[in-house]
Amino acid sequence: MRNADERLRFIKPLEPVQVETPPVSDDWLHEIKLDGFRTQVILDWAGARAFSRNGHDWSKRYWPIVAAAEKLPAKSFILDGEMIAPEPDGRPNFHRMHSRMTWNAEQLAFVAFDILHLDGQDLRPLPAIERKAKLWDLVKPAKGIIQYSEHVEGGGTAFFEAVEKMGLEGMVSKRRESPYKSGKIDAWVKTKCWELGEFELLGIRREPGKAPQGIMARGGKYAGSATVALTMEMRERLWLRVRKGRSPPPGLPKAISKAEWLEPGITARVRYLRGEPKLRHATVEDVREE
Repeated sequence: MRNADERLRFIKPLEPVQVETPPVSDDWLHEIKLDGFRTQVILDWAGARAFSRNGHDWSKRYWPIVAAAEKLPAKSFILDGEMIAPEPDGRPNFHRMHSRMTWNAEQLAFVAFDILHLDGQDLRPLPAIERKAKLWDLVKPAKGIIQYSEHVEGGGTAFFEAVEKMGLEGMVSKRRESPYKSGKIDAWVKTKCWELGEFELLGIRREPGKAPQGIMARGGKYAGSATVALTMEMRERLWLRVRKGRSPPPGLPKAISKAEWLEPGITARVRYLRGEPKLRHATVEDVREE
């Protein structure tokens, strides 16, 4: 039995596994992957609090959401969701998160996508679809500072195509009947969208037994690395541009200081995952020389 004076505690979140393509069977729910900060909102007898994904108390940063949570029709709950900085059309703008957290917290929104506890009952053993129904009953109409993550059942491929066309980061799919368990669990999977973009190719890092990695920059700032998957002829052209004895460009992480640095003026077309702070799972598809 829980002590009546004991506060509800932060629960380590369920982390989705990344996959290349969305699940297609009808026993999955699909939601838009929101670009913000994973957040847990907890209400108990002493009031509401908001925690980061690592369990840090960020209630002061998110004070308007904390205040709104205390007005919801329940004595206690634990909500899992994403804190976002919505644009007027509702799309999250990750780049505005820090300024709003500092200066305009009332312009943030908490999008709830799961409920783990409600009025003394642990809901984690319930199927995801039942938890979402209880969540909706708690937060509806969910049009203000606390919102509800809408979902569709089945049709994962069509949902992903729509997400891609809208220019969103990706989607999260959840097994309809799955309980909620902390940690990285494949009952939830995330499928991210791809982008094609142009980057400055600064250098090439080669290690035995591994594909060459291109060191990339955008606007003169380090952007990450990408696998150089080019034809032999194009690779040989790059090796001709290697500057012997050239020191690495300024501003690069120390971990990548050892590379073959290229003459400036090489632009690479890169395929990479959308919505990441640095290039991830990126591949060089073409290069051109100025």
